[in-house]
Amino acid sequence: MIDPADLKHCEDSIRTGSYSFHAASKLLPARVRDPALALYAFCRLTDDAVDLTHDKSAAVLMLGERLDLIYRGQPRNAPCDRAFAAVVDEFEMPRTLPEALLEGMAWDAMGRRYETLSGVYDYSARVAAAVGVMMAVLMRVRDPHALARACDLGVAMQLTNIARDVGEDAAEGRVYLPLQWMTEVGLDVDEFLARPQPSPSIRRLTQKLLADANRLYFRSEPGLAELPFSCRPGIFAARHIYAAIGREVRRADYDNITRRAYTSKGQKLGWLIWSAAQAMVASVMPRSAVLYGKPLSECAYLVEATATRRPSDNPWGEGRAGEIIAILAQLEARERARRGATLEQYRREAI
Repeated sequence: MIDPADLKHCEDSIRTGSYSFHAASKLLPARVRDPALALYAFCRLTDDAVDLTHDKSAAVLMLGERLDLIYRGQPRNAPCDRAFAAVVDEFEMPRTLPEALLEGMAWDAMGRRYETLSGVYDYSARVAAAVGVMMAVLMRVRDPHALARACDLGVAMQLTNIARDVGEDAAEGRVYLPLQWMTEVGLDVDEFLARPQPSPSIRRLTQKLLADANRLYFRSEPGLAELPFSCRPGIFAARHIYAAIGREVRRADYDNITRRAYTSKGQKLGWLIWSAAQAMVASVMPRSAVLYGKPLSECAYLVEATATRRPSDNPWGEGRAGEIIAILAQLEARERARRGATLEQYRREAI
């Protein structure tokens, strides 16, 4: 399905760019691991394209063009694009899912901030839950209850990332904590970004965010038991490795400004072993009622797009083209305005 050379390129990019996923992927069967590596490599490409460039709007617009070519069956001549195109074709990947990821990247490029926890969920649905649902598709799972729990896991992981990276994000002028929370503890956003400190207020907000992440980690677990047996250890491992990052933040007394939490290779190995055992136990336990809980409202559209079978003449659906086009149009307008301002400044300096 995927050219071996393209697959090797994808694995190399994941090995150096996403240690936690690379460790967890070792427990996945090859039929899932290989397309998962292609998926994560493409996701990593989108993340890096926005994070590692000053021209974020142009990067998102370029990624939109690449994604469109993939769904036309004419991927750009690059290993990640070719590999992901093969995955899209083989698994009938709903276009809504990678478009959701692209939308999240667009929000980053626009410097969007989130007033409430629901807004943070909206963002997390796009940059993390969508990836969790795509992983379920690779496992041939489209049951809506299992997909809802995959969304819970994705959002929990993203909340953990946000809690860990508050200091790094502040250094880039970004804040993902709910603005309403910051106001409630008397934190001015602009003052915090100008002088980020591990204050008692930031520590409390970090603790609160990680508590919500832990709630979602536990809510996700009944869904893991619905996955194919051979896939369960790898996903349990991803769940535990990410949750362990949150515990490292707690161990540092919630200082996410002067420190960056990480897990050691030994810790990852321990979670891999425990996850294999937990997958066995999950196989003999009765289904939990939590499995049937509604998805987070912010993630419901991902579940609906994936659980609903598409007509045979349109196997991947149309996605949310209107909303994505509107966001990309905003970015394009901003990009033209920026270039115009740069050109005008150049002319004035020339005169």
